[in-house]
Amino acid sequence: MNKYATSTTLPAQHPKLKELSATAICGNDITSSCLYVSALAIIYAGQYAWVALLMVGGVLYLFRSIYGEVVGALPLNGGAYNALLNTTSKSTASLAACLTLLSYMATAVISASEAMHYVHHLWEGLPIIYATIGLLALFMGLTIMGIGESSIVAVIIFITHISTLSLLLIIGFSYLFSNGFGTLILNYSQPLDGSIWRALFFGFAAAMLGISGFESSANFVEEQAEGVFPKTLRNMWLAVTFFNPLTAFLAIAILPFAAVKENQTALLAYMGEIVGGNWLAILISVNAAMVLSGAVLTSYVGVTGLVQRMTLDRCLPQFLLKTNKKGSAYLIMISFFLLCVSILLITRGDIAALAGVYTISFLSVMAFFGIGNILLKFRRSRLPRPVRASGLALFLAISAVLAALIGTAILNPAYVWVFLQYFVPTVSLVFIMLYRIELLIFFSFLIRQIEKPLKRLIPFKSFTIKRLIQTIRSQEFVFFTRGDNIANINKVMRYIVENEHTNRLKIVNVLREGEEPPKKLMHEVEVLDLAYPEIVVDFVIIRGRKFGPELIQELSDKWGIPKNFMFIGSPGDRFPYGLQELGGVRLVI
Repeated sequence: MNKYATSTTLPAQHPKLKELSATAICGNDITSSCLYVSALAIIYAGQYAWVALLMVGGVLYLFRSIYGEVVGALPLNGGAYNALLNTTSKSTASLAACLTLLSYMATAVISASEAMHYVHHLWEGLPIIYATIGLLALFMGLTIMGIGESSIVAVIIFITHISTLSLLLIIGFSYLFSNGFGTLILNYSQPLDGSIWRALFFGFAAAMLGISGFESSANFVEEQAEGVFPKTLRNMWLAVTFFNPLTAFLAIAILPFAAVKENQTALLAYMGEIVGGNWLAILISVNAAMVLSGAVLTSYVGVTGLVQRMTLDRCLPQFLLKTNKKGSAYLIMISFFLLCVSILLITRGDIAALAGVYTISFLSVMAFFGIGNILLKFRRSRLPRPVRASGLALFLAISAVLAALIGTAILNPAYVWVFLQYFVPTVSLVFIMLYRIELLIFFSFLIRQIEKPLKRLIPFKSFTIKRLIQTIRSQEFVFFTRGDNIANINKVMRYIVENEHTNRLKIVNVLREGEEPPKKLMHEVEVLDLAYPEIVVDFVIIRGRKFGPELIQELSDKWGIPKNFMFIGSPGDRFPYGLQELGGVRLVI
């Protein structure tokens, strides 16, 4: 058993965003859906589209407490992936991460495509598909050059967008009261395709696209000042619950259904032209191009952070971490661009098809967030949290998301196939990485079977595979303990064996001045060392120190072990640090 002495190194500090800046960054994503969700809801729910959008607002209200509890207890970047990584197995967390990746991809494509549709409203000669590819390439280039999410630019875009939507509503309702309610009465007299309940169900499923982006605030919570995160959830809920139903109602009151369907890709610009003239249509189109382009940038920034986190956790190939002189992970951005272009070409820029893939992806992510909340209640009950979602809220929210997923699949089964074309390869790649040791062992067995009779023809020797396995498993992990009993340490060992590719573990006991390690602790570690012969266990006692961010940073630098390969048990209410201050240390029991 080894003992180490250490010196202090301060951890890096993240800049903290205030309420307006944080709301603008995630708000540009979720409120950009106002530009296209009304048309989709009207197509499926007809005159009851605004009701379906109000129902969506109700579901989003439930998710405020769900996200607030999960991220309040685990205030780390990564969204659903982080929530599940700290409450269940890495494979389950990776499944949620794959869905998040697809959600980002669909966000980028549908936002870029919609932006170009609004520009096309001004310039009819614009080739939309090629322009969309150009916009995606532009932001790939900008992010590779090191230009990330600027909070100042995000605030300007957000304020402009909210002001433009407000102006449209004011002028639109003035137009409605001046010209009468004839179109509204005509539209309400139109027969529904089935019952009102059918219209509301499928309209609700389509309208759930209006809350895509709600999860984005959880992906940069570490950059937000204390207390800001729940305010971003409230502000996003208020924005979509106010603007989406009113915009849909205004469209129903002013435009015949045929005109809505014909102009669904740039509905707000068309409606602005009707109620206010060409100047308002131009203003809406320019604003739409700005805010949707902002959503494209958000996607690039978000997917880069998520893929980097997954790659550091060894869920994706390590070559993706290569950076240029600017420090940008250019291979991630290039790969993301190529995937976006491929899905754009496969769907031929069909907004409805893109929306279907988008909806399936992000609704699945929200469902996983609900599941993460349930697991958090049972497995991390000791963690302090500012709010708690009730069991009823959880049940209703998850049920609503599943209903929307079913509705989307029934409405557009072809879109499910497009979704699976991307989801299956993505999951396959991740699970190959997660189970590569088992695959390499199996491959090594096959090589041994044919190595002797074909020795001269097989240049790839089984011992080469063994060396590769040893290299992968040489990554060391750390568990900090205050003297847990053998059952808890056994849980840690089991988690390591089942979820991580390693044969080396440091169990670290940090003691202050005058403290001594629990008498049975060293014996218990020795027993578990014998019980798990596949793992070499080092028991490390650090005396005269205080466990906290400084010590974690110091040991990470000294041992060359990333902080996301370090574990602690669930802290209680008296723990003096927030999890976000520990730099990515994971909870394991």
